[in-house]
Amino acid sequence: MMLLVALVALIGLTCAEVPFNHNVHNERVIGGHDAQPNSWKWQISLQMNLYDDTYFYHICGGSLISASYVMTAAHCILSPDAALYRVVAGEHNIYEYDGTEQFVGVERITVHPDWNDDLAKGNDIALLRLATPVYNSGFVEIANMPYPDQMLPHDYSCFITGWGLIDSIGGAPDVLQQSPIAVVEHSLCSTHEWWGSLALKTMICAGGDGLISGCQGDSGGPLNCLTDGEWKVHGVVSYGPSGDCNQYSKPTVFTRVSSFLDWIYAVS
Repeated sequence: MMLLVALVALIGLTCAEVPFNHNVHNERVIGGHDAQPNSWKWQISLQMNLYDDTYFYHICGGSLISASYVMTAAHCILSPDAALYRVVAGEHNIYEYDGTEQFVGVERITVHPDWNDDLAKGNDIALLRLATPVYNSGFVEIANMPYPDQMLPHDYSCFITGWGLIDSIGGAPDVLQQSPIAVVEHSLCSTHEWWGSLALKTMICAGGDGLISGCQGDSGGPLNCLTDGEWKVHGVVSYGPSGDCNQYSKPTVFTRVSSFLDWIYAVS
């Protein structure tokens, strides 16, 4: 990965004792605040057994796109071995077991065929087939998707959600964080003063105000936007600046979901 842009998934890990008691160290969306419990019902925590020690560590976010599939970032896939991962749906307080969580193993991982470990080239998207489908408990919900090639206008207000770093030092909120974040149109984000040629049309830029951004641990999570009368997942957190995540003119960059719908539907 490019050092200038990587949102390294291994920073700010959270851990959870299998299957219920959460012993965690976790950080949040920069500039965010506590989300209401289970208000973003498609948000999941992607966790990994990194050290073969029976503990699962939060590495990324993701979105539930069907009862059997989760969408996340390709760079979140640290190993092709599906048995090392699990998905937690219905999660809110990552320190506690609230009874709303569903812990589900991963059966199969499908990374976009054009992903080549270079964030600047795009295609930073992957789908996880769950070992068992999640069930409708009232605390989980399937994400709505944008229409093909849909693009959002400049300054359109969306929400970023996740359990990512609060700053370059880190903090430890116990619950899912959310923050409004404004879209930066491609014509601006692709200028030299912003991300330049690193910003592709298959990406969405949002933020860049020096206050609000995604950060390590938010990777793979959703960009939630109210469009056509309903909340839809328009983006997947992909990259941001090295060092402090909330830098002026260096917004969080998301994989644009509307550019990959044919592939998503073909796989899932």
